[in-house]
Amino acid sequence: MNWLRSFVFALSVVALAACATASSPPTNGAAPEEITILIGIDGFRADYLDRGETPVMSQLAAEGVRGSMSPSFPSVTFPNHYTLVTGRTPDHHGLINNRMEDPERPGVVFTLSDRAVASDPIWWNDAAPIWVSAERQGVRAGTMFWPGSEYEIQGQRPSQYRVFDQSMPSFSRVDVLLSWLDLPAEQRPRFFTLYFDIVDTAGHRWGPDAIETSAAAAEVDAALGRLLAGLRARGYADRANLVIAADHGMARLEPNAIIDVDALITPAQARVIFDGQILGVTPLTGQEAQVAQALVGRGAHGECWRKGELPARFDFGAHRRVPAIMCMADIGWRYRSTQLSQYGGSSLGAHGYDPDAPEMAAIFLAHGPAFADGVTLAKFPNVSVYPLLARLAGVAPEANQGDMADFNGALAH
Repeated sequence: MNWLRSFVFALSVVALAACATASSPPTNGAAPEEITILIGIDGFRADYLDRGETPVMSQLAAEGVRGSMSPSFPSVTFPNHYTLVTGRTPDHHGLINNRMEDPERPGVVFTLSDRAVASDPIWWNDAAPIWVSAERQGVRAGTMFWPGSEYEIQGQRPSQYRVFDQSMPSFSRVDVLLSWLDLPAEQRPRFFTLYFDIVDTAGHRWGPDAIETSAAAAEVDAALGRLLAGLRARGYADRANLVIAADHGMARLEPNAIIDVDALITPAQARVIFDGQILGVTPLTGQEAQVAQALVGRGAHGECWRKGELPARFDFGAHRRVPAIMCMADIGWRYRSTQLSQYGGSSLGAHGYDPDAPEMAAIFLAHGPAFADGVTLAKFPNVSVYPLLARLAGVAPEANQGDMADFNGALAH
């Protein structure tokens, strides 16, 4: 799909959306309250915006603020989505990986798909995401998907939320969010999240340079066109601040670029907690020295460190969930252990690499009455999104690692 086809498609979607989602403004003739919408596009690499497939997002960038972000270490989904809404790196908010263990829950493994485990507040309670702080401060929140938002965290839930359903189409997700704007004023949220996963899914399956990945980006772009039309129909055209952010980028996987963990350590020596682009290993009692000798240091296609000795720029290694030894593969490579074998498929794209690698850079866009026009920001760390969201939503932020100076020149006031 070239840019012209994408543009025509997006325009048609906007026209249809105006018919399909139009509603009277939900006030008695007065302008509606200003709202903030955080839009997460999983796996949307910063340079995808330049492919000519996303005219709606390009227009938002031209009329607002554009930048790219360095993800936090490790550059994977759950840790970085939680960083965006807490302003803390994974070592400080506790979501240290998509798969992890906690010494306070012996024998329990946290994974993306096991909701029975993931619903335990222990995994989330180290930090309060912005919807928790908002609700505590009287700002209603509506989360149309976001990692963690369907669970009770520190005793709080959003006023409106949906349990994650990957099969829900992009347009349907938009329509649910818009329906919350039609609620009576006493129920209507003022802070929202909206999450799309199809760009990441396509990037993993087909690779970052594939036409299928560009098509997924175009679909999300069309969904954003539908969102804008719905906001306009409800009187929010000039009252909605949009913040569009990805959790990480995507790199091409080399077909046979596999680091065989079994050739380095055995199950009699250590447990593999997670593998892939990052490897987490816990030596068995009495095997610590042997495992460290086999792994720690620079290898042919990756590097391993003892917990607490990772590069300082990663800000990682103090949390109780971090395994004793952590490894990171070079771009295009991955670790594989038969203890897990979770990366044995035919994926052509991956993330989890060095957060400073260009391939891991994540998109950032901001548009609305709070933002200046036509601003391009220098690359910044994703922890800074949180204090920006707090300011937009009128929420006193929790302690965080972000810096509003990263947005100097980007705000209208």
